[in-house]
Amino acid sequence: MKAETAAIVAEIEKSLALLRQRIGWETAEHRLEEMNARAEDPDLWSDPAKAQAVMRERQRLADSVEGYRALETALSDNRELIELGEEEGDEEVVAEAEAALARLRETAAEKEIEALLSGEVDGNDAFLEINAGAGGVEACDWAAMLARMYTRWAESRGYKVELQDESPGEEAGIRSVTYQIRGANAYGWLKTETGVHRLVRISPFDSQARRQTSFAAAWVYPVIDDTIEIDIPDKDIRIDTYRSSGAGGQHVNTTDSAVRITHLPTNIVVTSSEKSQHQNRAIAMQALRSKLYELEMKKRTQAIQDAHEAKGEIGWGNQIRSYVLQPYQMVKDLRTQEETSDTQGVLDGKLDKFMAAALALDVAGKSRAESAAEDDAAAL
Repeated sequence: MKAETAAIVAEIEKSLALLRQRIGWETAEHRLEEMNARAEDPDLWSDPAKAQAVMRERQRLADSVEGYRALETALSDNRELIELGEEEGDEEVVAEAEAALARLRETAAEKEIEALLSGEVDGNDAFLEINAGAGGVEACDWAAMLARMYTRWAESRGYKVELQDESPGEEAGIRSVTYQIRGANAYGWLKTETGVHRLVRISPFDSQARRQTSFAAAWVYPVIDDTIEIDIPDKDIRIDTYRSSGAGGQHVNTTDSAVRITHLPTNIVVTSSEKSQHQNRAIAMQALRSKLYELEMKKRTQAIQDAHEAKGEIGWGNQIRSYVLQPYQMVKDLRTQEETSDTQGVLDGKLDKFMAAALALDVAGKSRAESAAEDDAAAL
């Protein structure tokens, strides 16, 4: 085997080792069996929202397991083909297997990055909002180009793109547009695209063919799943019983049947004063779960609102990526330094390597932060 091919094999093996670790391969198959058993339980669909969450998790796990197995098999098959081709002097077979390994290296690296999409809402659908910056028709046309770029990217991954709202430009392009993009890990991938995008080109709207710089912004938010699990540990609540003073007859007025539950972390208090203390406790716990659910939704909504307010100006100083079409061809991400001269390919939706680099950078940053925190803790 050539040294170059051996290096590619080593890279694939490294990606597979990291992938095993990130998907928890030692227990992944067992967890998938458990999810399959839950999916076959006829009682699961008595709660459709919960059932859909289970099915999504099952599919995610199944995709991870099957994806790893496919990579492992492809690596083994192509190594065997190279060995066989070299033994028989068949250069064509060797060349085909080497090319397949080169492609497999890219696929393995992408799957490794996908395994990093483990945030709470990374697997959710996403809202993608695009807004033109200052600059009139130039900026509106650039916003339309970005919208086309992202829809092409989403469709290439088999995602469903639904137009939510659109405001056209006065002469051309769009002032703003919002899409809902549905698909596995849609938010996890697209969250890397939030920021200002800068275009440099010869303006098609300028009769003097001057070079223009335009700005547009992309903002990405997760579609919040309504199936929020509300776990209430016993240590977080205080239950008091007291004598009801309301109507209901002698039994209600002379026994401690009413229930008051205090949620200690939030100081939320709920009460119920039916005839049965057992019934009151069930009703009060249901009310507490509802209030905690509402509180969680408010927190998530506020987080999205904070992100809106932190957008900043759509212009210089806030851009994450530059797309230069004149006087040379170059797309460069200013966060990761990832770049390419294939500007048309990028504008046609070839964004995966930019997204993967941003995800890897984010994970590396988190790892450094965690290591620093551990060092600080050890120093105390």
